[in-house]
Amino acid sequence: MAPPTESRNPRTADIDTLESADVLRLLLDEDATAVAAARAATASLARAVDETHLRLGRGGGVHYFGAGASGRLAVLDATEITPTFGVARGLFTAHFAGGPGALTDSSVDREDAGELGAADAGALGEDDVAIGITASGGTPYVAGALRAARAAGALTVLITCNPAAPLRDLAEILVVADTGPEALTGSTRLKAGTATKVLLNAFSTALMIKAGRTYSNLMVGLVATNAKLERRAVNLLVEATGEDAAACGAALAEADGRIPEALVRLLTGCTPGQARAALAAHPGVRAAVAALGGHAG
Repeated sequence: MAPPTESRNPRTADIDTLESADVLRLLLDEDATAVAAARAATASLARAVDETHLRLGRGGGVHYFGAGASGRLAVLDATEITPTFGVARGLFTAHFAGGPGALTDSSVDREDAGELGAADAGALGEDDVAIGITASGGTPYVAGALRAARAAGALTVLITCNPAAPLRDLAEILVVADTGPEALTGSTRLKAGTATKVLLNAFSTALMIKAGRTYSNLMVGLVATNAKLERRAVNLLVEATGEDAAACGAALAEADGRIPEALVRLLTGCTPGQARAALAAHPGVRAAVAALGGHAG
């Protein structure tokens, strides 16, 4: 039986007869339903966040496995984690069917290579998390990866848009965004892609929040690699502390650009060494400030 993403959508049957504005309205209306479908998966996604957090605390990593549009969205999410949250490269790794060449050339299609998925998951251990991402829920590359990950004792998660996903039994946690038929039949870069990106964004962001990589709704782990981000870092400290830009810039410079350390210093008045020690012992700005006897607003 074909997955729902391959069914025809009666709401868009006449889409090729419409004016551009009406075509766009139809497409965007369908996308809006994808966000609602992703939101309906909150409970299972929260379980994935909590279970992954435990494993990262034991030194594990997150490994995405996907092909096509789903896999490319996973690569995007994994790539953004380090500059956004300042975590070590490799904490999130995206494995794409066919490797870097296939990522930018859709004519290189290795999604049916289950053995390739198994090989890509070959180095995983019991503290790692394998997340298979497939709109149809049946991609052989993802199947191979999840089987190998399970055999290694890793946590397995499946993100899909098919409630009857053939690979559901390979996942300890099943996350389903039931997006239904696409505006263009089978074009899962549309609604399924939207839901997948929403779920990945939410998963990785919630995981980093739980790990103490934010302060309030501020990205204190961001890595200032250019002038724009350096300004953002100073502005962030101003927002968080109420101090002026000069004081915040000075604190940031003394911390060698490390925002959490500068923020702990500004909030508590401690020395650079005390800030570093507190953050090492108590990950997260709030926890470090509390350990130093201060108050994080």
